[in-house]
Amino acid sequence: MNNKKYSSPLIAAAFLMATSAIGPGFLTQTAVFTNKLFASFGFVILISILLDIGAQLNIWRILCASGKRAQVVANEVLPGAGYVLTILVALGGLAFNCGNLAGAGLGLNVLTGLDVKIGASISAVITIIVFINKESLKWMDVFAKILGTVMILLMVYVVIASDPPISNALHESFLPKKVDFMAIITLVGGTVGGYISFAGAHRLIDAGKTGTENIGAVSKSAVSAILLASTMRAMLFLAALGVVSKGISLNTENPAADVFQQAAGLLGYKIFGIIMWSAAITSVVGSAYTSVSFLKSIHPLIVKKEAMVLTLFVLVSLAVFIAIGQPVKILVTVGALNGLILPIALLLIIAASYNKNIVGEYRHPLWLKLFGWMVMVATLLLSIKSFL
Repeated sequence: MNNKKYSSPLIAAAFLMATSAIGPGFLTQTAVFTNKLFASFGFVILISILLDIGAQLNIWRILCASGKRAQVVANEVLPGAGYVLTILVALGGLAFNCGNLAGAGLGLNVLTGLDVKIGASISAVITIIVFINKESLKWMDVFAKILGTVMILLMVYVVIASDPPISNALHESFLPKKVDFMAIITLVGGTVGGYISFAGAHRLIDAGKTGTENIGAVSKSAVSAILLASTMRAMLFLAALGVVSKGISLNTENPAADVFQQAAGLLGYKIFGIIMWSAAITSVVGSAYTSVSFLKSIHPLIVKKEAMVLTLFVLVSLAVFIAIGQPVKILVTVGALNGLILPIALLLIIAASYNKNIVGEYRHPLWLKLFGWMVMVATLLLSIKSFL
């Protein structure tokens, strides 16, 4: 097998996971925390990267070693658990795609002045075209790579225009003036929570990158995905820091847009439109693909009619958004349930690593298990707190 063919799905999985993580909420979250913590937010990003890598390495390595999707592994560990995981992921994906499509509509509104709902509809059609193509996986890969690269390159310009105090940011990334543990867990949930971590792992399983012989490459892909998403997070942090360090308080209604506008004027605002659209539509693709990859285990017809189910998934999300806008109460409720996905999944998947019938001859490193248990406990506590 030549190197180019071997590496392509691994790179694609990294970009799919990273662009799934970089959605409208990701942009807003980063701007809000920078406005609150200033340079000390760098420490939050640094710690969250380490926790993200711990969570993702556990999930990707164990699933790819087993060659089975998360819901199948969960059912083998605890009968019925996979169906619970499937329901949580599918409901979360459907609800958050309302927000993703709203973000895509907002992005096109900034760029062209189109009504947000029309922009969301156009974005949904583009997503469906990707899914119904005979080479949908290849199209999905190219889509994620191109838009992921565009987002990062445009952010470089905005960071330069913002002129952040980089030395101060570096200093407080290691020696922060204040530490916000809730911000750390929120970032972990926003990067590897919900369906996001499974997006890349399931993409690798679909590409046949399974078994112990692929574990090293899978690990590199998993870490690359986190570093891609975190590069975007760090650059957005620096751009926002450049604004707030000048004594400008970000607009609370749309803090992410304000970062771009304050940093680079009208051009910056248009760049925000491109990045918001790119972030949102790639999250629509990632959410739909991953949610349907969970639904596949329910009935063989879903596997056979995958393109139709993906189309229906996007259209239902769009219909809900057009009919009632972003259903805030639904989003909040499902958001709380979504927070349970990572700790539940980590519990089941790490438990699977002890079972030879699931992972075969693969031996999961003890340090990774301990790391995974730590992330599981931390995210579980946050989820419980969100319900109280």
